[in-house]
Amino acid sequence: MENPVLVLCIDRDNDLFEKAKIHGPVIGREENLKAATKLALADPEDSDANAIFSSIKLYDEIKSGGKSVVIATLTGHKKLGYRADLEISKQLDKIIEETHADSCAFISDGASDEEILPIVKSRIRINSSKVVVIKQAKELEKTYFVILEKLKDPYYARIILGVPAMIIFLLSLASQFGYGWQPIGILVGTYLILKGFGIDERIGSMASEFKFSIDKTSWIAYTSSLVLLVLSAVAMYQAYMEASSMQLYGEKIYAYAVRSGLLIIPWALLFILVGKALDARAEKRKFLITRYGLYGSAMILTTMMLKVGCDWILNLVPPYVNFSDFLLTILISLGTGYVVLQAVKIIREETVRGMKLEGKEIIGEGGSYIGKVVGVNMKEGRLIIQTPFERKINVMLEDISSIGDKIVVRQ
Repeated sequence: MENPVLVLCIDRDNDLFEKAKIHGPVIGREENLKAATKLALADPEDSDANAIFSSIKLYDEIKSGGKSVVIATLTGHKKLGYRADLEISKQLDKIIEETHADSCAFISDGASDEEILPIVKSRIRINSSKVVVIKQAKELEKTYFVILEKLKDPYYARIILGVPAMIIFLLSLASQFGYGWQPIGILVGTYLILKGFGIDERIGSMASEFKFSIDKTSWIAYTSSLVLLVLSAVAMYQAYMEASSMQLYGEKIYAYAVRSGLLIIPWALLFILVGKALDARAEKRKFLITRYGLYGSAMILTTMMLKVGCDWILNLVPPYVNFSDFLLTILISLGTGYVVLQAVKIIREETVRGMKLEGKEIIGEGGSYIGKVVGVNMKEGRLIIQTPFERKINVMLEDISSIGDKIVVRQ
């Protein structure tokens, strides 16, 4: 049987999901036509829609010639870079494995998508490559409008305009109140470190789970937690000043302040988790309760280790804490953490048993569409997934991140 030609369109910045809420990869002529139409309606100026339409046109031309052909649009990530390329690589590997395509026609809407070419070339032979550009755009006009469009994108606007504006504002503020440039350097440096190492994305991802709404029980927990966090900050500051007056030095002064915060901060975090658990129960998303239980256990164990660690560093009053006591606490925490993890795993599996999963769509944590659940094998702890190519694959229960309208899994 002849290996099909793959008509491959790349949406590296994942506009399909960001603007039209369509998960990639988009496979098949009809699905691509629907996706391109929906994206064009969501944003008529988006060039990715033109690229997909061009891919469909090429697909029809190849098919009319009697050749076997498959069309797919792959999606990356709005942040571009490594994360986008990794997601595209995963989707491409899966499509090649399922279609057995040995050559492709590459369609792109510009330079950003063309950066993925070396990755595509490393996996499949490229017979042709085309960049889709709107005809009316002359080179200068094209550059001008591309810059304007990028500045409308919040991601690029924060970098091109936001960072310089923040630096100017902070320097002006510091000058007004008579501070030097050092505090500004610390703030800007911290921001760049968080941005450079992707820590801000992880913090943002975690923060996105905690949405404030007066219609939900969690707003009471969030408000209480905010008050407690403010009180803990005040308590830590007072403890720091008290430690300074006691003439503590080095790590002891910080341990004294941290120990003071540990009396309040854990309660604030527990209130947040309890609020989220109540919301999950009210919304019939019981699967998430196990995650919050795991977070709570980890927080309690971490608090315990930090408390003993601070006592060991300080050792101001009896009973004194030896290093062996600190080490024993760490070992007990590790053992307890393992037991809790296994218990949560068992509870999670029991929760899944009582849920109707068949027919639900499966997506990866990066947003890629995987398929639909067509069966559940509880004995072996796996879901049976049917991919867009009618191929069946297995996903283990422990790989499930969350269950809602869609099931999110780790890839």
